Amino acid sequence: MIRVVVVDDEALLRSGLSSLVESADDLVVVGTASNGAEALDVVAATLPDVVLMDIRMPELDGLEATRQLSQNPATAGTRVLVLTTFDLDQYVYEALRAGASGFLLKAALPDELRNAIRVIAAGDALLAPAITRRLIEDFAARPLLSGEKAEPMPDITGRERDVLAAVARGLSNTEIGKELHMSVSTVKTHISHLLMKLNARDRTQLVVLAYESGFAIPTGCPRQPHSG
Repeated sequence: MIRVVVVDDEALLRSGLSSLVESADDLVVVGTASNGAEALDVVAATLPDVVLMDIRMPELDGLEATRQLSQNPATAGTRVLVLTTFDLDQYVYEALRAGASGFLLKAALPDELRNAIRVIAAGDALLAPAITRRLIEDFAARPLLSGEKAEPMPDITGRERDVLAAVARGLSNTEIGKELHMSVSTVKTHISHLLMKLNARDRTQLVVLAYESGFAIPTGCPRQPHSG
């Protein structure tokens, strides 16, 4: 059974999301919260597998709540699925950096919501192609400060680099296997090694680390030093 906490400042939406989650035999809502501060207390008390986290809330927003949950050893094992109204929400990327494992539009269909919870609980990333493209565009366009260099990648093998590049593009294990001509089990092994070497807790964090290091910036789109 996958344990879920629902966090949203709108009571009607909070109730609706809870009902959708509870309609699945393998999902159960163990708590709800109306803001980030409440969410911290509820998650600490219930230790759910997944938190459905709204971003824009009073007292403590979902971004800071996600950051605090991921930094607290007691709650770091809980996955955060960010709920957003628009796929271009300016906070989506920051939420991923703060430790969220993925995002979902509030307009998603009920089955998409339930499946997203299962994907996040299993430790997989939930990044739509539009968000992956946005990450690429964001980092390709972001200038480095004068004298700044991208963080070097730790010592990983050539095959691991191939897998990491594919993960950063948002490919699934099956798609990676087909592209790199390896079995899905081999892909999973490489990803496990990458998670350990890069100290990342899931695929989403691998994507963020790959872009922040400059590793995943596409050829022909180098970041230029900022002179100001």
